[in-house]
Amino acid sequence: MRKLGPPSEIARLASPLVRMVDLAWQRMHWWIIAMAVLYALSGITIVRSDEVAVILRWGRLVGATPALQEHGPGLLFAFPRPMDRVVRVQVKHIWEVPLNTLGGASDEYTLDPLTQGYAVTGDQNIVQMDIVARYRFRDAAEWAFYGPRVEDILRVEVTGALVRSVGEMGIDHVLADGRKELIATATRRAQAGLDASHSGLELSSLELTRLAPPKNLANEFDAVQSAFIASETTKKEAQAFAERAIPQAQADADAAVQSARADADAVLALARGAADAFKALDREYRANTMVVRERLYRDAVEKAFRGAAKVRWIPPPSGGSYRGFRITIPSGQSGPKNASEDEH
Repeated sequence: MRKLGPPSEIARLASPLVRMVDLAWQRMHWWIIAMAVLYALSGITIVRSDEVAVILRWGRLVGATPALQEHGPGLLFAFPRPMDRVVRVQVKHIWEVPLNTLGGASDEYTLDPLTQGYAVTGDQNIVQMDIVARYRFRDAAEWAFYGPRVEDILRVEVTGALVRSVGEMGIDHVLADGRKELIATATRRAQAGLDASHSGLELSSLELTRLAPPKNLANEFDAVQSAFIASETTKKEAQAFAERAIPQAQADADAAVQSARADADAVLALARGAADAFKALDREYRANTMVVRERLYRDAVEKAFRGAAKVRWIPPPSGGSYRGFRITIPSGQSGPKNASEDEH
Protein backbone atom coordinates (compact mmCIF):
# COMPACT_ATOMS: atom_id res chain seq x y z
CA MET A 1 0.00 0.00 0.00
CA ARG A 2 1.25 3.41 -0.95
CA LYS A 3 1.79 5.74 1.97
CA LEU A 4 0.92 9.39 1.77
CA GLY A 5 3.71 11.79 1.94
CA PRO A 6 4.07 14.66 4.34
CA PRO A 7 1.51 17.49 4.41
CA SER A 8 3.54 19.44 1.95
CA GLU A 9 3.05 16.68 -0.56
CA ILE A 10 -0.76 16.77 -0.02
CA ALA A 11 -0.82 20.51 -0.45
CA ARG A 12 1.19 20.16 -3.62
CA LEU A 13 -1.27 17.63 -5.05
CA ALA A 14 -4.39 19.68 -4.04
CA SER A 15 -3.11 23.03 -5.12
CA PRO A 16 -4.40 22.71 -8.73
CA LEU A 17 -7.90 21.96 -7.45
CA VAL A 18 -7.80 24.88 -5.02
CA ARG A 19 -6.68 27.24 -7.73
CA MET A 20 -9.50 26.01 -10.00
CA VAL A 21 -12.17 26.53 -7.28
CA ASP A 22 -10.78 29.95 -6.46
CA LEU A 23 -10.81 30.95 -10.10
CA ALA A 24 -14.41 29.72 -10.52
CA TRP A 25 -15.51 31.61 -7.44
CA GLN A 26 -13.95 34.82 -8.65
CA ARG A 27 -15.68 34.53 -11.99
CA MET A 28 -19.07 32.94 -11.05
CA HIS A 29 -19.88 33.92 -7.45
CA TRP A 30 -22.72 36.26 -8.54
CA TRP A 31 -24.36 33.45 -10.44
CA ILE A 32 -24.14 31.16 -7.48
CA ILE A 33 -25.64 33.79 -5.21
CA ALA A 34 -28.43 34.45 -7.72
CA MET A 35 -29.25 30.76 -7.99
CA ALA A 36 -29.32 30.44 -4.20
CA VAL A 37 -31.71 33.37 -3.97
CA LEU A 38 -33.95 31.95 -6.71
CA TYR A 39 -33.99 28.61 -4.94
CA ALA A 40 -35.01 30.29 -1.71
CA LEU A 41 -37.80 32.17 -3.49
CA SER A 42 -39.08 29.09 -5.31
CA GLY A 43 -41.30 28.36 -2.33
CA ILE A 44 -43.51 31.40 -3.09
CA THR A 45 -46.75 30.30 -4.77
CA ILE A 46 -49.59 32.34 -6.27
CA VAL A 47 -52.99 30.93 -5.26
CA ARG A 48 -55.70 31.87 -7.74
CA SER A 49 -59.21 33.07 -6.85
CA ASP A 50 -60.88 29.68 -7.37
CA GLU A 51 -58.23 27.74 -5.45
CA VAL A 52 -57.09 26.94 -1.96
CA ALA A 53 -53.63 25.64 -1.15
CA VAL A 54 -52.16 23.40 1.53
CA ILE A 55 -48.52 22.92 2.51
CA LEU A 56 -46.93 19.55 3.10
CA ARG A 57 -43.72 19.90 5.07
CA TRP A 58 -41.65 16.75 4.96
CA GLY A 59 -44.86 14.91 4.11
CA ARG A 60 -46.96 16.32 6.95
CA LEU A 61 -49.70 18.94 6.81
CA VAL A 62 -48.77 22.36 8.12
CA GLY A 63 -51.43 23.66 10.51
CA ALA A 64 -53.25 22.21 13.48
CA THR A 65 -56.81 22.93 12.27
CA PRO A 66 -58.47 22.95 8.83
CA ALA A 67 -58.68 26.73 8.96
CA LEU A 68 -54.89 26.94 9.41
CA GLN A 69 -54.19 24.20 6.89
CA GLU A 70 -56.03 25.79 3.97
CA HIS A 71 -54.74 29.04 2.44
CA GLY A 72 -56.92 31.27 0.29
CA PRO A 73 -56.13 33.28 -2.85
CA GLY A 74 -52.97 35.42 -2.88
CA LEU A 75 -49.25 34.89 -2.28
CA LEU A 76 -48.29 31.88 -0.22
CA PHE A 77 -44.80 31.77 1.29
CA ALA A 78 -43.35 28.33 1.90
CA PHE A 79 -39.94 26.71 2.08
CA PRO A 80 -38.55 25.42 -1.22
CA ARG A 81 -38.55 21.77 -2.17
CA PRO A 82 -37.86 19.20 -0.91
CA MET A 83 -38.74 20.74 2.47
CA ASP A 84 -42.22 21.99 1.53
CA ARG A 85 -44.64 20.97 -1.19
CA VAL A 86 -47.57 23.25 -2.03
CA VAL A 87 -50.72 21.58 -3.31
CA ARG A 88 -53.26 23.83 -5.01
CA VAL A 89 -56.84 22.60 -5.34
CA GLN A 90 -59.63 24.15 -7.45
CA VAL A 91 -62.49 23.99 -4.96
CA LYS A 92 -64.96 26.09 -6.99
CA HIS A 93 -64.81 23.96 -10.11
CA ILE A 94 -67.13 21.04 -10.88
CA TRP A 95 -65.30 18.10 -12.41
CA GLU A 96 -66.81 15.11 -14.13
CA VAL A 97 -65.62 11.57 -14.72
CA PRO A 98 -67.31 9.04 -17.06
CA LEU A 99 -67.67 5.61 -15.46
CA ASN A 100 -68.38 2.66 -17.75
CA THR A 101 -67.68 -0.18 -15.35
CA LEU A 102 -71.33 -1.32 -15.49
CA GLY A 103 -71.77 -0.83 -19.23
CA GLY A 104 -71.06 -3.08 -22.16
CA ALA A 105 -69.21 -2.47 -25.38
CA SER A 106 -71.42 -0.98 -28.07
CA ASP A 107 -70.65 -3.64 -30.69
CA GLU A 108 -70.90 -6.74 -28.51
CA TYR A 109 -73.93 -8.89 -27.78
CA THR A 110 -72.53 -11.11 -25.06
CA LEU A 111 -72.25 -10.88 -21.29
CA ASP A 112 -68.58 -11.59 -20.74
CA PRO A 113 -67.63 -10.30 -17.26
CA LEU A 114 -64.08 -9.73 -18.48
CA THR A 115 -65.13 -7.25 -21.16
CA GLN A 116 -68.57 -6.06 -20.06
CA GLY A 117 -70.00 -4.88 -16.81
CA TYR A 118 -73.56 -5.24 -15.57
CA ALA A 119 -75.71 -5.12 -12.46
CA VAL A 120 -78.32 -7.61 -11.25
CA THR A 121 -81.71 -6.34 -10.07
CA GLY A 122 -83.63 -7.62 -7.09
CA ASP A 123 -85.74 -9.92 -9.29
CA GLN A 124 -82.67 -11.50 -10.93
CA ASN A 125 -82.63 -9.47 -14.16
CA ILE A 126 -79.59 -7.85 -15.77
CA VAL A 127 -79.17 -4.17 -16.65
CA GLN A 128 -76.25 -2.19 -18.00
CA MET A 129 -75.58 1.48 -17.45
CA ASP A 130 -73.12 4.25 -18.22
CA ILE A 131 -72.61 6.91 -15.57
CA VAL A 132 -71.13 10.39 -15.43
CA ALA A 133 -70.04 11.41 -11.92
CA ARG A 134 -69.74 15.12 -11.20
CA TYR A 135 -67.81 16.14 -8.12
CA ARG A 136 -65.86 18.92 -6.44
CA PHE A 137 -63.12 19.11 -3.84
CA ARG A 138 -64.83 19.77 -0.53
CA ASP A 139 -61.84 19.37 1.81
CA ALA A 140 -58.55 20.25 0.12
CA ALA A 141 -56.41 19.32 3.12
CA GLU A 142 -58.02 15.92 3.52
CA TRP A 143 -57.70 15.18 -0.20
CA ALA A 144 -54.08 16.31 -0.36
CA PHE A 145 -53.02 14.24 2.67
CA TYR A 146 -55.29 11.18 2.62
CA GLY A 147 -57.06 11.12 -0.70
CA PRO A 148 -56.39 8.37 -3.22
CA ARG A 149 -56.50 8.90 -6.97
CA VAL A 150 -59.79 10.61 -7.82
CA GLU A 151 -60.82 8.37 -10.74
CA ASP A 152 -60.07 5.21 -8.78
CA ILE A 153 -61.99 6.11 -5.63
CA LEU A 154 -64.98 7.40 -7.63
CA ARG A 155 -65.08 4.27 -9.75
CA VAL A 156 -65.02 2.02 -6.70
CA GLU A 157 -67.55 3.89 -4.56
CA VAL A 158 -70.04 4.86 -7.28
CA THR A 159 -70.00 1.41 -8.88
CA GLY A 160 -70.47 -0.31 -5.53
CA ALA A 161 -73.32 2.03 -4.57
CA LEU A 162 -75.12 1.49 -7.89
CA VAL A 163 -74.76 -2.31 -7.76
CA ARG A 164 -76.20 -2.38 -4.25
CA SER A 165 -79.04 0.01 -5.08
CA VAL A 166 -80.02 -1.83 -8.25
CA GLY A 167 -80.01 -5.10 -6.31
CA GLU A 168 -82.76 -3.75 -4.06
CA MET A 169 -85.13 -2.81 -6.91
CA GLY A 170 -87.12 -4.73 -9.49
CA ILE A 171 -86.41 -4.48 -13.20
CA ASP A 172 -89.74 -2.82 -14.00
CA HIS A 173 -89.20 -0.18 -11.35
CA VAL A 174 -85.62 0.46 -12.51
CA LEU A 175 -86.52 0.87 -16.19
CA ALA A 176 -89.83 2.72 -15.67
CA ASP A 177 -90.18 5.29 -12.91
CA GLY A 178 -87.46 4.32 -10.44
CA ARG A 179 -84.51 6.09 -12.04
CA LYS A 180 -84.73 9.12 -9.78
CA GLU A 181 -84.91 6.92 -6.68
CA LEU A 182 -81.96 4.86 -7.93
CA ILE A 183 -79.78 7.94 -8.47
CA ALA A 184 -80.68 9.43 -5.08
CA THR A 185 -79.95 6.20 -3.19
CA ALA A 186 -76.69 5.54 -5.05
CA THR A 187 -75.50 9.14 -4.54
CA ARG A 188 -76.12 8.93 -0.81
CA ARG A 189 -74.26 5.64 -0.48
CA ALA A 190 -71.37 6.70 -2.69
CA GLN A 191 -70.92 9.91 -0.68
CA ALA A 192 -70.83 7.90 2.55
CA GLY A 193 -68.07 5.75 1.05
CA LEU A 194 -66.11 8.80 -0.08
CA ASP A 195 -66.33 10.29 3.40
CA ALA A 196 -65.24 7.04 5.03
CA SER A 197 -62.15 6.87 2.79
CA HIS A 198 -61.17 10.51 3.59
CA SER A 199 -61.24 11.39 -0.08
CA GLY A 200 -62.11 15.03 0.48
CA LEU A 201 -64.54 14.81 -2.46
CA GLU A 202 -68.20 15.73 -2.67
CA LEU A 203 -70.51 14.29 -5.31
CA SER A 204 -72.49 17.00 -7.05
CA SER A 205 -74.59 14.63 -9.15
CA LEU A 206 -74.77 11.26 -10.86
CA GLU A 207 -76.12 11.09 -14.39
CA LEU A 208 -77.21 7.84 -16.01
CA THR A 209 -76.40 8.39 -19.68
CA ARG A 210 -77.57 4.87 -20.51
CA LEU A 211 -79.76 2.48 -18.55
CA ALA A 212 -80.96 -0.52 -20.53
CA PRO A 213 -81.05 -4.30 -20.61
CA PRO A 214 -78.32 -6.17 -22.51
CA LYS A 215 -78.53 -5.87 -26.29
CA ASN A 216 -79.25 -9.53 -26.84
CA LEU A 217 -82.34 -9.17 -24.61
CA ALA A 218 -83.47 -5.75 -25.81
CA ASN A 219 -86.37 -7.04 -27.94
CA GLU A 220 -87.83 -9.06 -25.08
CA PHE A 221 -87.56 -6.14 -22.68
CA ASP A 222 -89.17 -3.83 -25.25
CA ALA A 223 -92.10 -6.22 -25.55
CA VAL A 224 -92.50 -6.30 -21.79
CA GLN A 225 -92.33 -2.52 -21.60
CA SER A 226 -94.90 -2.18 -24.38
CA ALA A 227 -97.24 -4.54 -22.55
CA PHE A 228 -96.70 -2.64 -19.32
CA ILE A 229 -97.44 0.68 -21.00
CA ALA A 230 -100.56 -0.80 -22.65
CA SER A 231 -101.78 -2.12 -19.31
CA GLU A 232 -101.19 1.23 -17.66
CA THR A 233 -103.05 2.96 -20.49
CA THR A 234 -105.98 0.56 -20.15
CA LYS A 235 -106.01 1.04 -16.40
CA LYS A 236 -106.09 4.82 -16.77
CA GLU A 237 -108.87 4.59 -19.35
CA ALA A 238 -110.86 2.35 -17.00
CA GLN A 239 -110.32 4.78 -14.16
CA ALA A 240 -111.45 7.66 -16.35
CA PHE A 241 -114.55 5.71 -17.39
CA ALA A 242 -115.29 4.86 -13.76
CA GLU A 243 -114.90 8.51 -12.81
CA ARG A 244 -117.54 9.38 -15.44
CA ALA A 245 -119.86 6.40 -15.02
CA ILE A 246 -120.05 6.26 -11.24
CA PRO A 247 -121.27 9.87 -10.78
CA GLN A 248 -123.77 9.36 -13.64
CA ALA A 249 -125.04 6.16 -12.04
CA GLN A 250 -125.31 7.89 -8.69
CA ALA A 251 -127.21 10.75 -10.30
CA ASP A 252 -129.58 8.32 -12.04
CA ALA A 253 -130.08 6.43 -8.79
CA ASP A 254 -130.83 9.65 -6.93
CA ALA A 255 -133.30 10.67 -9.64
CA ALA A 256 -135.01 7.26 -9.50
CA VAL A 257 -135.24 7.47 -5.73
CA GLN A 258 -136.70 10.96 -5.90
CA SER A 259 -139.23 9.87 -8.57
CA ALA A 260 -140.22 6.84 -6.50
CA ARG A 261 -140.64 9.00 -3.44
CA ALA A 262 -142.80 11.45 -5.43
CA ASP A 263 -144.95 8.57 -6.76
CA ALA A 264 -145.25 7.12 -3.29
CA ASP A 265 -146.27 10.50 -1.90
CA ALA A 266 -148.89 10.88 -4.68
CA VAL A 267 -150.33 7.37 -4.19
CA LEU A 268 -150.31 7.83 -0.44
CA ALA A 269 -152.09 11.17 -0.75
CA LEU A 270 -154.68 9.60 -3.10
CA ALA A 271 -155.20 6.68 -0.74
CA ARG A 272 -155.55 9.00 2.22
CA GLY A 273 -158.09 11.06 0.27
CA ALA A 274 -160.09 7.94 -0.61
CA ALA A 275 -159.89 6.71 2.98
CA ASP A 276 -161.07 10.08 4.29
CA ALA A 277 -163.98 10.09 1.79
CA PHE A 278 -164.93 6.54 2.81
CA LYS A 279 -164.80 7.46 6.48
CA ALA A 280 -167.01 10.51 5.82
CA LEU A 281 -169.45 8.34 3.85
CA ASP A 282 -169.48 5.79 6.67
CA ARG A 283 -170.29 8.46 9.21
CA GLU A 284 -173.09 9.79 7.00
CA TYR A 285 -174.40 6.24 6.40
CA ARG A 286 -174.57 5.59 10.10
CA ALA A 287 -176.49 8.81 10.59
CA ASN A 288 -178.94 8.49 7.58
CA THR A 289 -178.90 4.91 6.38
CA MET A 290 -181.87 4.99 3.98
CA VAL A 291 -180.92 8.28 2.37
CA VAL A 292 -177.35 7.18 1.79
CA ARG A 293 -178.41 3.77 0.50
CA GLU A 294 -180.83 5.36 -2.00
CA ARG A 295 -178.18 7.81 -3.15
CA LEU A 296 -175.60 5.07 -3.56
CA TYR A 297 -178.09 2.98 -5.49
CA ARG A 298 -178.94 5.82 -7.84
CA ASP A 299 -175.25 6.64 -8.35
CA ALA A 300 -174.51 2.99 -9.17
CA VAL A 301 -177.39 2.72 -11.62
CA GLU A 302 -176.48 6.00 -13.26
CA LYS A 303 -172.90 4.86 -13.61
CA ALA A 304 -173.96 1.53 -15.04
CA PHE A 305 -176.24 3.07 -17.71
CA ARG A 306 -173.98 6.01 -18.51
CA GLY A 307 -172.76 4.39 -21.73
CA ALA A 308 -176.23 3.56 -23.08
CA ALA A 309 -177.62 5.72 -25.86
CA LYS A 310 -181.25 5.24 -24.77
CA VAL A 311 -182.80 3.81 -21.64
CA ARG A 312 -186.51 2.98 -21.29
CA TRP A 313 -188.09 1.72 -18.12
CA ILE A 314 -190.83 -0.89 -18.55
CA PRO A 315 -193.34 -0.95 -15.77
CA PRO A 316 -194.27 -4.32 -14.29
CA PRO A 317 -197.35 -6.06 -15.72
CA SER A 318 -200.58 -5.51 -13.96
CA GLY A 319 -201.89 -8.29 -11.91
CA GLY A 320 -198.57 -10.05 -12.08
CA SER A 321 -195.37 -10.09 -10.20
CA TYR A 322 -192.32 -8.29 -11.54
CA ARG A 323 -189.38 -10.57 -11.92
CA GLY A 324 -186.87 -8.08 -13.24
CA PHE A 325 -185.76 -6.92 -16.65
CA ARG A 326 -182.79 -7.23 -18.93
CA ILE A 327 -181.22 -4.58 -21.16
CA THR A 328 -178.76 -5.50 -23.90
CA ILE A 329 -176.40 -2.71 -25.02
CA PRO A 330 -174.43 -3.58 -28.15
CA SER A 331 -170.82 -2.47 -27.90
CA GLY A 332 -169.68 0.18 -30.33
CA GLN A 333 -173.26 1.39 -31.13
CA SER A 334 -173.97 5.09 -30.88
CA GLY A 335 -177.71 4.67 -30.45
CA PRO A 336 -180.44 2.16 -29.72
CA LYS A 337 -181.12 1.43 -33.44
CA ASN A 338 -180.47 -2.28 -33.07
CA ALA A 339 -181.20 -2.40 -29.38
CA SER A 340 -183.94 -4.68 -28.16
CA GLU A 341 -185.70 -4.89 -24.85
CA ASP A 342 -187.05 -8.19 -23.67
CA GLU A 343 -189.59 -8.59 -20.96
CA HIS A 344 -189.59 -11.39 -18.52
